[in-house]
Amino acid sequence: MLRYAIQTLRARKGSFIGAFLALFCAAALVTACGILLETGLRGTINTERYAATPVVVGADQNVHQTTVKHKKGKTKTKHKAKPLAERVWLPAGTAEKLSSLPGAARVVPEVTFPAYAVDSGGRIVEGVDGKKSYGHGWSSAALTPFALTDGKAPGAGEVVVDRELASRTGLKPGSEVVVQSTGAPTPYKVSGIAAPRSGDLGQQTSLFFSDAEAQKLSGRGGQAAVIGVLPKSGVSAGELASQVNKALSNDDGIRYKVATGGDRGPVEFLDAGAARIKMVSMGGAMGGTSLLVAILVVVGTFALSIQQRHREIALLRAVAATPKQVKQLIGREALIIGALAGVLGSAMGLPIAYWLHGKFVDFKAIPETLEMTYSVVPFFAAIAAALLGAWSAARISARRTARIRPAEALSEAAMEKRHFAWSRLLTGALVLAGGIVLVVVLSFLRTEPASQPVTFLCVVVLSVAVAVLGPVISRISVALAGVPLRLSRVGGHLATANAKANAKRMASAVTPLTLLIGMASTVLFVQTTMGDASTAQAKAGNKADWVVGSSGPGVPAGATAALRQVPGVTDVTEVVRTTVRVGLDKYPAQGLTPQGLTVNWDPDVSQGSIKGFGDKSVALSDVSADNLGKKPGDSLRLTLGDGTEVVLKVAAVYERGLGFGDLTMSHTLVSKHVDNPLASSVLVKTAGDGKAGRQQLTAAVKAFPGIAVLDRTEVDGLAADVQQSNAEVNYLAMGLIIAFTAIAVVNTLAMSVSDRTREFALLRLVGTTRRQVMSMLRIESALVVLVAAVLGTGIAFAVLTAFSVGMTGAAQPSIDPVMYVGVLALAAVLAAVATMIPGRFALSSRPADVIGSRQ
Repeated sequence: MLRYAIQTLRARKGSFIGAFLALFCAAALVTACGILLETGLRGTINTERYAATPVVVGADQNVHQTTVKHKKGKTKTKHKAKPLAERVWLPAGTAEKLSSLPGAARVVPEVTFPAYAVDSGGRIVEGVDGKKSYGHGWSSAALTPFALTDGKAPGAGEVVVDRELASRTGLKPGSEVVVQSTGAPTPYKVSGIAAPRSGDLGQQTSLFFSDAEAQKLSGRGGQAAVIGVLPKSGVSAGELASQVNKALSNDDGIRYKVATGGDRGPVEFLDAGAARIKMVSMGGAMGGTSLLVAILVVVGTFALSIQQRHREIALLRAVAATPKQVKQLIGREALIIGALAGVLGSAMGLPIAYWLHGKFVDFKAIPETLEMTYSVVPFFAAIAAALLGAWSAARISARRTARIRPAEALSEAAMEKRHFAWSRLLTGALVLAGGIVLVVVLSFLRTEPASQPVTFLCVVVLSVAVAVLGPVISRISVALAGVPLRLSRVGGHLATANAKANAKRMASAVTPLTLLIGMASTVLFVQTTMGDASTAQAKAGNKADWVVGSSGPGVPAGATAALRQVPGVTDVTEVVRTTVRVGLDKYPAQGLTPQGLTVNWDPDVSQGSIKGFGDKSVALSDVSADNLGKKPGDSLRLTLGDGTEVVLKVAAVYERGLGFGDLTMSHTLVSKHVDNPLASSVLVKTAGDGKAGRQQLTAAVKAFPGIAVLDRTEVDGLAADVQQSNAEVNYLAMGLIIAFTAIAVVNTLAMSVSDRTREFALLRLVGTTRRQVMSMLRIESALVVLVAAVLGTGIAFAVLTAFSVGMTGAAQPSIDPVMYVGVLALAAVLAAVATMIPGRFALSSRPADVIGSRQ
């Protein structure tokens, strides 16, 4: 059978090219997603600041939960850990515990805090390549190591800047520079220029202060962000790490992270460690969705390919080939195609993975420090998926064809059956019912991590229902569209007759187009639905007349105090943002100052009150209150961003959680437990007498670099820009799947038209002109697009409505008309190109030659 399979592939290359392309694209997608997933699981994060420090000690950056279950006389213990959003600092005195270690030559505590230079024009100077800029104590320069290239170490009122920053700003020893750090902007004298021995850092800009000044600016009272331990001569990193672990093992309730080698990077770059989880999530979601789409597309492609070979298979059955032999032949053909497509597609997946990784870095979804890591596993997994997918698709598609009697097979090869298999109708009905159940479930999901995977699963399952029920849908569609189609006389009559006689062929073209329209519309409008809902809630809840923001690290407390002194300003509220955990669940949170809280902010309180809101209070969104089972008056234990546990009293429950986050606490509490204590924004309410306009407010904060006064319209525009930037990541992640589906659309339609050469020749021989045949193809293409548009739009609308109900509480999906028309236009163009071009090629030969040739 293998020899016959190879001969068939050689003789019918055109029939198998479509299946090959589908499997090739599927293998490439699976490989790319697998590489992203593996990068998330074990991606390399190289260190910069601690390159010369063999042993680095940091605090454990996770919140932990241990559950113990007793079942059938057995005890099962399960431990889980989730990362925190802010840096957990080491307790004061930790460095002293390590200084007496026999293998330690030097123990260096490190403090890290935001610190940005201000240029002569009063503008905040960003870090290298637009990245962050940090301040440190000069003693920790040895951890990289930084060495002075000019000048001297910093003293009181002095700062050492790194060489890269000095080259951009023209700073040199003796220059004066204003630094915006965690307090008011402060002038310092540049005492020196320093540079790493291995070259300038690429991920951060460094400013070094005296150790006393650094401790003051960090606001951490003797705590350390990280401690570097330098070994004595002859002491290995592993031996020193063991000594450190032993010395710290007696600290009850405190978890430490002792890192060496490649484990030092996550201690330095906390966002890179968190990005690993994001990569696992994105890789898994993309991989799972692409696999489901690939299965649907590949099965459809093989079904069309086998349908086109119906006559050939019928002849095999007529000359005594058994059903088992036919299945073996088709299965081995599929395995050959799958192996070739899997190998080539998996190789293509590597550059796609690199491209995706680069784009995610550009969109700041992951940091540049998380390097792409991969093994042979994603490649072998893709090849295995291609082989299994090809074999399964072929066996499913050939199941009935191989089983029917020879005489019946020959009759069906000449004319498609008019009736439908009850088993297919029942299967389609069950899949449709499953899709409806998923849509109903989606309407009850109120968190984005839970709802997004189900959202795309709904689209795929409902598209599968369309594929299974395709022939029925096609005949119903033709019956409904038959009358207007016949207005085109010859072309319309021929298109209607063809669609009626070849419902399966039409269904094979409708299915990928339906999937394309449904998936593209869902991907696009899930983002607009969430974005518009959150923008509307934020706009409705922001009652301030002006919002003060910063292009630097934030708005200092001094600027807020200056705003309060402006005549006509009645209320000023500071806002700082973070992420907290309740148990292991993560919630976006904000801290607000009580002053002016009820005037500047309206979260649409449904229970309780925010009057009298204080440092021991917390307000919850309705979603988080439902998840946690809390109501006003209850106590809530939560873990702040830096690992500090607090117990707060629930003061209120509000409805506008999408606009303001799930938890709201006092600014005083939150600002003490975040890496950057500066306000992200300040809400300002004025008396309305015109005394406190933009000009007056801007003059009040003129001494603070990077501060801008915005009206509510400008704030709404910035919020929309941020949401669009966040949405771009999801568009990119799912865009490849949509592109794969688009390729499948062209592939399927081109296969369908290319196989109709004899049909076109017969039409030409009985008097139909080339123009009339092309008119028939255009009408068929338009009918396919119309049916797919109705089905795809219906699927997307149902899914988006359920998503909107669950996430926003209202059945109001936000659909951009221009984007929607663009999706339909793309589908129409793809269908036209995939139909017209093969059609013209099919009509290029003389009809008599085509009829006289072997089929």
